[in-house]
Amino acid sequence: MGLSDFLLAVSPAVLGLDTPTITAIGLAALAVLIGLSAFFSSAEIAMFSLARHRVESLAEEGVPGADAVMELKSDPHRLLVTILVGNNLVNIAMSSIATGLAGLYLSRGQAVVAATLGITAVVLLFGESGPKSYAVEHTESWSLRVARPLQWSERFLLPLVVLFDYLTRVVNSITGGRAAIESSYVSRDEIQEMIRTGEREGVIEEDEREMLQRIFRFNNTIAKEVMTPRLDVDAVSTEASLEEAIEACVQSGHELLPVYEGSLDNVVGIVSLRDLVRQSNYGESEGVDLDDLMEPTLHVPESKNVDELLQEMQEERVGMVVVLDEFGTTEGLITTEDLIEEIVGEILEGEEERPVTFVDDDTLIVRGEVNVDEVNEALDIELPEGEEFETIAGFIFNRAGRLVEVGETFRYENVELRAEQVENTRIMKARVTKLDEEPEADEVDETLEST
Repeated sequence: MGLSDFLLAVSPAVLGLDTPTITAIGLAALAVLIGLSAFFSSAEIAMFSLARHRVESLAEEGVPGADAVMELKSDPHRLLVTILVGNNLVNIAMSSIATGLAGLYLSRGQAVVAATLGITAVVLLFGESGPKSYAVEHTESWSLRVARPLQWSERFLLPLVVLFDYLTRVVNSITGGRAAIESSYVSRDEIQEMIRTGEREGVIEEDEREMLQRIFRFNNTIAKEVMTPRLDVDAVSTEASLEEAIEACVQSGHELLPVYEGSLDNVVGIVSLRDLVRQSNYGESEGVDLDDLMEPTLHVPESKNVDELLQEMQEERVGMVVVLDEFGTTEGLITTEDLIEEIVGEILEGEEERPVTFVDDDTLIVRGEVNVDEVNEALDIELPEGEEFETIAGFIFNRAGRLVEVGETFRYENVELRAEQVENTRIMKARVTKLDEEPEADEVDETLEST
């Protein structure tokens, strides 16, 4: 026999109380239970919406209640079970008491219907919707307030909490599931979506959104994708004089140059224009050569992640590293500026052209070394990336299977690519156009053809 059946079966006369008194007591009990329902519902939202790093910060500052919040969130599964057990007990008790009270004035069937509809409405308004809305708006302050009462509730309901905590873990192990509550509430994809939403709502500027997106891509970028390729590397031999090294720096426009012995595959260090000029103009020692002014550098594989590389460069205090391919030959160079540009965007100097230039909303002029993913993001297209290439020039060469001449065009799905500038065997610039119409099936893999 349930609590509602018991209340319906026991008459006021047996209890020794009149109907108005029982009604008053029942309504008072309902009010208390509604308050408890609101407490558990709001506590759930507040506790699980408060970021862990913020809890740690509050605890370090000695904010009252922060230690209790941290203790509860240390076992989120146990916390969730505590809240659910408490909330369900309260809601079931409300339904039973309401049915018993309604039975004092209505028939049994009418009492069940009235109590079900009435309690559902009351719980939704005052036990769920209202409290949860408040908790969303006051997550931090409310978490600090409810932490201690939640600890008391866990102790009071300990037998039920322990039982259901164990049973839910058993069910999860049988079904192959896991408690999602124990993992982060916010994933990387969700954060990126929040960034895009922030831009749409005007909270984040477009350049801020682009920088944040680049930060998220940074740890998935490898050295080969950001390096200056070997063909564009300026270097000096160990046999060069100081004056020749200074001239090489000035002509190349670089402050740092790699120094090689024999060939570029044997880079032995780097030299800075500052040190060269200081020694040339103000040096007191005679017979100083490049070997005396060289600083050590790092040699890294082309597959090395750039976030690890940046940290290593900071620790070793080097401004340039040499990128090697699988055979140990020099593939290219990376400077600190190259890594910074992956986050803040291209840093242009003097008359240097932008790597990506919009002709119109659907057309770009891009340098050949621009990564395919940058073009995809700029035009909202989906050119494929492969292990053989990362750049737009590499993509065109890969699809063509031969050298490309100026003016040749290529169609891939709804994208047209045109070789705008070719020097010797290199595609220096390409025009990328996003087309409105979708191609026919036989046009998707169409090879390059002269316009």
